[in-house]
Amino acid sequence: MSLQTFLHNLHFDIEKANQSDWEVDWEDAPLTYKLYKDLPTIPLSLNVPLSLKENRAKMKPNLNEIGYLLWYVYGLTQVAQTAISSGSNGTVSIMSSNRRFVPSGGGLYPNELYVYLKCENVSSGIYHYDVARHCLVLLREGNFDSYVSRALGNRCEIPKCFCTVFISTMFWKNFFKYNNFSYRLQGLDCGVLMGQILEMAKRFGFKAGVYYQFLDQAINHLIGLHEREESVYSTILLTIEKNALFSNENVKSKNYNSTDLSKELPTVSHQYLVKSKRIKDFPMLIKMNKVAMMETTQTFRKVDKNVNVINNRQRIMLPKVERISYDLATVCKERFSPEMDFILHPISQLKLATLLQEATASFSYLNDLDESFKKNKNRPQIYLCLYKIEGINNGAYYYDDQTHSLEQIKLGDHRVQLQNGMNAANVNLFQVPICLHVVGNKEHIKSSHSYRGYRIQQMEAGMMVQRLLIAASALGLGGHPLLGYNVKLCDELYQLDEIGKTSLIQIPIGYYRNRPWIQGSLHS
Repeated sequence: MSLQTFLHNLHFDIEKANQSDWEVDWEDAPLTYKLYKDLPTIPLSLNVPLSLKENRAKMKPNLNEIGYLLWYVYGLTQVAQTAISSGSNGTVSIMSSNRRFVPSGGGLYPNELYVYLKCENVSSGIYHYDVARHCLVLLREGNFDSYVSRALGNRCEIPKCFCTVFISTMFWKNFFKYNNFSYRLQGLDCGVLMGQILEMAKRFGFKAGVYYQFLDQAINHLIGLHEREESVYSTILLTIEKNALFSNENVKSKNYNSTDLSKELPTVSHQYLVKSKRIKDFPMLIKMNKVAMMETTQTFRKVDKNVNVINNRQRIMLPKVERISYDLATVCKERFSPEMDFILHPISQLKLATLLQEATASFSYLNDLDESFKKNKNRPQIYLCLYKIEGINNGAYYYDDQTHSLEQIKLGDHRVQLQNGMNAANVNLFQVPICLHVVGNKEHIKSSHSYRGYRIQQMEAGMMVQRLLIAASALGLGGHPLLGYNVKLCDELYQLDEIGKTSLIQIPIGYYRNRPWIQGSLHS
């Protein structure tokens, strides 16, 4: 199977992308977190602040604040037990799960966090964030400013950044359940995590810059990752000096490659616990990861910033709204993904306008593709089907964030069509007033970034998903991201083929009833 066919099937025909006769071995499932063995650890403070209302003072953080940030980004926050009926005999089994503030496909959390940390009273070096024990595990000690800077193409001032976050993907962690479909999920999960990091960085008063382009093998070598098991997908710099994030002074001074850079550091290899005894092969994931890698800084590119062509469809101007103020800690704790728990209540036009503006306004972020979100046609966009929204006819629309308006595509109640397009009846879309679709280009940014462009698009879609979920939670609504739906049906509904776009993920949003379950917070 060609790589292009593989990506096409991942999106439009997953059965063809997956291995045949695949069976999930639940008894041999991996841990949802990585546990390194016999390495030095640094405990992080458990006295996590209960409120994140305002931006904190812009000052270099201490270890406690680093720990608070990591916990709110990816720490274990909740243990839940759900009763599941085992069949007609009336037996009930209990499913337990450990949750975090960010959503993840199947609650499997395939990503891991590593940090290059420079902080007072702590040795500078590369650390792994141990989720299970809420501590830092030292993987490689030393100052690696020059190494990291060159791996990023000398486009930033690493000495002014107190922390560099590397987000990796462990392929087996969700491949064991989702097979090759996990490749699409891994990019989305990574993007959701990136969105959480950026939102939390704002609350802690930090400046953040996202790097999608870096020398993959050099970064993996620095951390000590085995690329057939795990690989870094994204790098995020944290600093208190915004001008340190993107510096063009030394970009053209010299080109670097992974092979030469990796020779500067000895290889490190650490033991860690996976739990699975029978790890199956995932050749397509390894192949996709390999072709997406960047071997030299000469291949780093920016993207086209052309603005979308405005057509003559009817527009509905949404009411002007202010950015909402909320406690991000509370919003994260209250975020809920309804399934059959949606209940149909009308939503005001004002609330819809606030949801859309809040999600897209917060999506402006610094990155190495264009350094700004504004007017970039390659960024994910929002399309939506509305039902019983005050003052708006039922129908399918495109949200134009530049004019804060809805562009009418096709009027009517499309809930039957959307429900019939679901692969499983786990969400009742007849109870949902807003069914959002995050939409992107069919060719992603393949012309400039080859197969890495697909991964970047999935990550950006995940970032948009996280912002939509946070905005919905702040407004008292629930959202449930879905990939089990008929993409072709939605593309036809929104007439996306005509403009070379496709639906990347579906998110029903609305009011919901509380679920009957037992849950407990892991924070006192």
